[in-house]
Parts: sequence; C-alpha cells; structure tokens
Amino acid sequence: MSKNQINPTPESLSDNGLSRRSFLKLSAYLGAGAFIATQPLNAIAAAVVETHVGEITKWHNCWAHCHSSCLLKIVTENGQIKRIETDDQGNDEFGQHQVRACLRGRSLHKRTFSPDRLKYPMKRVGPRGEGKFKRISWDEALNEVHTQMSRIIERYGNDAIFSRVGYGKPNGPYHYVSRFLNLIGGYLPAAGNYSSHQIDTASTYTYGDKGYTMGSAPTEMAHSDLIVYFGNNPANTRMSGGSDTYHYQVSKAKSSARTIIIDPQYTDTACGREDEWLAIRPGTDALLVEALAWVLITENFVDEAFLKRHCYGYDAEPAMPEKGLQALDASLGYKAYILGHGADGIAKTPQYAAPICGIPTEQIYQLARALGQAKAPYIAQGWGPQRHAAGEQTARAIFMLPILLGQLGLPGTNNGGSDFLFHKTDIAKMPEGTNPVKAKVPCFKWSEAVTRGKEMTALTDGIVGAPRLTTDVKCVFMYQGNWLLNQHSDCNATAKMLKDESLLEFIFVMDNHMTASAKFADILLPDITWLENSRVVAFSTHVTKTEHVIDPMYECRHPYDVFADLAERFGVKAAFTEGRSWDDWQAHLYELSRKKHPEFPTFAELSEKGTVRLPFDPNAERYVFKQFRQDPETHPLATESGKIQIYSHKLAKFAQTWTLPEGDVISALPQYTPTWESYADTQTRAVYPLQLIGFKSKGRPHSTFANVPWLKEVIEDALMMNPVDAQKRQLAQGQIVHIYNDRGTIQVPVRITPRIMPGVVALAEGAWYQPNEQGVDVGGCINTITRLRPTALAKANPQGTNLVEVRAV
Repeated sequence: MSKNQINPTPESLSDNGLSRRSFLKLSAYLGAGAFIATQPLNAIAAAVVETHVGEITKWHNCWAHCHSSCLLKIVTENGQIKRIETDDQGNDEFGQHQVRACLRGRSLHKRTFSPDRLKYPMKRVGPRGEGKFKRISWDEALNEVHTQMSRIIERYGNDAIFSRVGYGKPNGPYHYVSRFLNLIGGYLPAAGNYSSHQIDTASTYTYGDKGYTMGSAPTEMAHSDLIVYFGNNPANTRMSGGSDTYHYQVSKAKSSARTIIIDPQYTDTACGREDEWLAIRPGTDALLVEALAWVLITENFVDEAFLKRHCYGYDAEPAMPEKGLQALDASLGYKAYILGHGADGIAKTPQYAAPICGIPTEQIYQLARALGQAKAPYIAQGWGPQRHAAGEQTARAIFMLPILLGQLGLPGTNNGGSDFLFHKTDIAKMPEGTNPVKAKVPCFKWSEAVTRGKEMTALTDGIVGAPRLTTDVKCVFMYQGNWLLNQHSDCNATAKMLKDESLLEFIFVMDNHMTASAKFADILLPDITWLENSRVVAFSTHVTKTEHVIDPMYECRHPYDVFADLAERFGVKAAFTEGRSWDDWQAHLYELSRKKHPEFPTFAELSEKGTVRLPFDPNAERYVFKQFRQDPETHPLATESGKIQIYSHKLAKFAQTWTLPEGDVISALPQYTPTWESYADTQTRAVYPLQLIGFKSKGRPHSTFANVPWLKEVIEDALMMNPVDAQKRQLAQGQIVHIYNDRGTIQVPVRITPRIMPGVVALAEGAWYQPNEQGVDVGGCINTITRLRPTALAKANPQGTNLVEVRAV
C-alpha cells in the first residue's frame, strides 16, 4: 500500500485501510500457535504506514463480543478511512503491554463499508423472510412502529412484546433500548443468555452467585504448578493482546506450569504449549470428573477438613435449623454417590468411565494423581462444555475438582469457572428504570413463548418472576444481533415460525447489515456502525473516549436519537432523554464512574488524549474466595447453607415438583447425565453416527464479522473431521460435503485433520444461514441442524449436543 494512497469514497465500497497484502501477512501469525497480538513490535512493522500531513488519527475500540475492547487508531484523510492501526503505547513488558487488536479489529472498516449495509428505513413487501423491502422515510417508519406496538399493547398487553439486545448488554452502552421499553409499559425480557446460562445457573446453585462463573484471573497461573482446561480455547475466543490468550502465555511462562487440555479438539490454545491433550467425547466431561473424584477419594487426595468446614453435602450433614435444613443422610452425599453407595449403586471408577468418555483408564488415573499432587492447580472451564443438553450438570461437576482438593481461595488456584481477567468495565450505565412486566422467559425458550406462551409456567418451563405467562408473544423488538434466527436453533423450523404472521404479528429490527435475522423484519431500520458511534470504554489497562471517526453514512441515525423520537410518539420523550443528548449522557455517566474510580482521568483530559492508561499491577492478587476460605462463618456464601453447596435441597425439590420432558434430569448432586443425541443415544447414533459440536472461529465473535471478505479468506469455514472418519466416507481434503440430520442439511468443505477426535466433527458457529432452492444451507450455519429442545434446569441452549452424518456432495 503506497503511503500516499487515498481511499475511494465509502460509496464505492472498495478496500479501505490496511492493505489486503498486509492483512494476509498479519494473518500468517495465526498459525502454529503464534498470535499477532503477542509478537514483538518489529513483527508487525510491515503493516504500519507512516503518517503524513493531512491525516487525522482518532482513538477507538473494537467492540466485538470477546469483550477485550482492544485499542484501535483510526486514520482518516478528507473524511475517509485510510487505515487502521492498533495500540502503540507502553511496551512489551506485561503490565505496560500494548493492547493490540486481532484481525477482527483490524478489519473493522470492512464491516463498516460492507455491501450489505442497511442504508435506509425500510418496510417489508411480500412474504416475511424473503428479504424484500421498500424504502420509506424515517417518519413513516417510526409512525408504523408506534402504530403496531400500540395496537399490540392495547390488545395483548406489554407482556406480548419480547426484547433482548444481541450484544453489548450488560457491559455495553445499549441500555436506552430497555429504558425506552420500560417507559412505555415494559416488555417480556429474557432470563439468562445464549452464552453462559447453564454455567451461570450452576454457579448460583454451587457458590450462591452467578458472578462466580468468572473465577480467578489467568494471571494467577503465574503461581500455579498445574493448569487444567476443560473445553477452553481463549486463543480463538479472546485472542487479542489485551485478553486471556496473552495472559495465559505470559503467566504460564512465569510458572512453567504443566498444562492439560481436555477437549474433543486440539485447539490453538494448546498448539504446542500444552503438556497433554485428552480428547474427550462431547457431553461426558461430568463422567470424567466422577472418575477423577473416585481416584481422589480412594487414594486420599481430598481435603476432608476443607470439605467439612466450607462445603455442604459431601458426606452426612447435621441439621441446620437456622437455615431451615434437616440432617442429610450420608447415602445422599457426593462421596457415597461416587463410591457406589448411593441410589444407583455404581462405583464411578476410571474403568467404568473410560469407554464412555473416550479417555483411556490409565490417563484418568494419571490426571487424578497429578491433580492430587499439585500444590496449586488452576482448573478452568470454557463455555463450550456447558452448551450441551446437560450443561448445568457438566459445569457443576467441573466445579467439584477444586472443591474436593480444597484448592480454591488460594494463590494460583481457581474455582473451576472461567478464567477471565477482572476488568474495570463498570462505566456507569444509563438508568433503565423499572420494568412493570415481572415475568421473564428463559432466553432459549423465547420462540416457545410465541407458539405456546399462555401454557408456559414456572414449573413446566422455568418462567422466572411470575407463576406463568399471561399471553403469547406477539411482537419481537430486536436491536442489534442475529439471534432471531441465525443464533437460535433449528433454523428451518424457526424460519417457518417467523413467517407465520398469525403467530408473530410484528417484528422490529434495527441493525447494521442484512443478516439472516434482518430478512424477517416488518420494519427494518439502519443503524450506525461502531466507527460512526462514540462511547467511553474502561478496560483493565486503559480508559478510552472513542469518537466517531466518520459521520453516519447514508440515512443511518444514532439509535439513541431514534429511540428518543419513538419515545416522543409515545409521549415519554422528556422522561427518556432527561434533556440530555447522547454526548451529554456519556459525560454524565463518566463523572458518576469517577466517583468509584478516582484513578480515572477527568473527562476533559480523556477527551483531549483519547485514551489514558490505567494502573495495572501484573502481580496483584486476582483469585476468588480468599475471605470465604479464611473465615467462612464471617463471610458466608449466598447459598442454602452459607457454604459451597454440593448437595442442593432446592434442586432436589425441583426434581420432585417440576414437570420435565422424558429423559430430562434435575439432580441434587452434580452428576453425569446421559442425554438425547449424545454418545449414549445409541438408537439415534445408528442413523447419525457423528457427534457435531460448534466452536468459536477466529474470523468472528458469534455472527458479527461473518460478512467481512478478508476474514472469510483468511479463516475458511470448513467441517473438521478426523482422517479415520473421512476414510470411512471416502472423503478427500477440501471436498464439498453435506452435514445432515432430520432437521436440515449444511453444505461446506471438509478439513481432514487429526486435531479432532474420531467420531466427532466440528463446525465454527456464526456463519449466516442461507438456504438454496433445495433447502440446503450453503451459508454454513451450524444452527440449521441444532435442536430446539432446551436443557432441563436452566432451560438453556443445548447447541453442542447433535448427532449427524456426513456425505460427499
């Protein structure tokens, strides 16, 4: 790229910013475990173009769903984006390190200038879902929204409006959506989310708070001697220079901790830095934990003193009248269950578990002894294992390893939850107000609330905050995201439901692009992209006042102004804006934040500098449960017993009182539960013998960036398949295949690799659903063939539990 090159106009949608050659050169660092975010400065110097007169540089952030908030320097000339650079502050010393963006952030301009940008307000013409719209004015669009929503509220009540923000909440700036809806009488919100509802639920029933889903920061690995990762791949999910993959590498190097990766895939987080890869069959992590627990108990590695003082339900428990708990018989405890003295009478030995989970018996013994002998084991789980049909049980089971060992609340340890660096992301949020609608529907069951909402109760469907729903959902109000169709399950069945106007009477969508979900809108509004927006972002290492680097394109408007205009039509504009513009709100909320964070610069200083580094001590303590471990009586947990809850009386009651579909199980103990379409489902496996799992692509966080051509060129969407399975089907490398089951068919190339275990295939999630005339999804969306059936306890997404077959096209 010539240093004097000036970009074409945005309307031409030509390449902007970093040249394609430089971009592809940067992408080479994604291979073999090397990451551009962690390379010395001279390794990325080829991508840097010298600044010259006439350029304007503004600080910005990548707002991708990885939550890393990497710094970007957007260089414009004559009002047009010329290139994107990243953090050049600080140095390569951890604590002063530069928060360098990955390829997603560096290609952000390609998303802004995508050919499928929504440019004007539009109204559907023709059948819903065909993607046919006519251009209308903003007044026409907002008047139609007001008319339709007013009609639905008058006829069905505000409970008939379902809304959730696709991304950015609770950590993002989009609270004006719920603020608006609350001011007009409320809406039916979601309980939980697609990402972590199972592990959040497991954390609540184990530790008393879903906040413990996030355990100790990865910086604690510097004090560990053993790292065990269950289904955790930050090299894909949070791969930047400001996030977990970097912290993992730096901290592991300090301690030289032995690392064991437990995953059906040989991930890029492993990629030569691990000491052992244990390939496990999807959905059997809980069974592996039980076998490990059997060894730990029988070989005296458990911390009996810790279990007695800090935990409830390992063995017999005396009555706790002050908590309303009766005495617990030893036969109901976890120890009895593992040793085979419980109701099922099965000893959970490695010999019992090995044929099911696919890990050899001797390796299970070795792992258990390594855990028992470790002085400071760091045990963490990603969110993949909990996105299965018994995901809550899997998450609870993994929590049990540090609990049994008594290895939490100490330096270098973790609680078995996710490893995510503690962030200072608590910039004050715009007040949402109070939602008059008290009921919440489990996030994954929103589509059931469309078809059978009036039948849904707390005991049958996990309705939260009310005994039942009073109406079917008649309106979906979607700002940002692709969850309406693409990120939901069984796209073909969901699309059929969305097309039925007798079910859903009005669908509102405001987004950046013509996504698979946007095609089903009745009113479709164009949103500004991140580079056309502004907000204040606080991260662990910096606080940034991002500025819009280009003016809103086409007829796109700032969403805050759009919702203010909608509020005016409902007569609540004054209450919505409180007399403030979007910029006024940013300044106001920032000043509120400074009361909690005196280290934050003044708003004037931040506005002048764009970004300011915050104090970051890489050696600070960042492990959970310190106070609870030291004094559990003074610092009890918010559980039934005030202790770590191994046996849950609440869950035992749910098991007795909830109406569950056949095959679903709620258990008082964290235990392995065979499910439908798992390895245990031999009947379905006879027809569809391969387990299909999804994973996060380097090319996109969920479905965002799926339409960026540079990323699609660098990171191909292909089905990962072991050579053993490929040979059985006579498949060749790169051959186009169909992945199918009773729910649909996906067409993608196959990537034959030993980095996936036999019997399992994997496909990156987030590609956009695109059925052809034959109904085959040539877009490669994994949710074309995932199942709509929710999990038993959280009623959450089971999208990793699928059985399929694969054939050549």
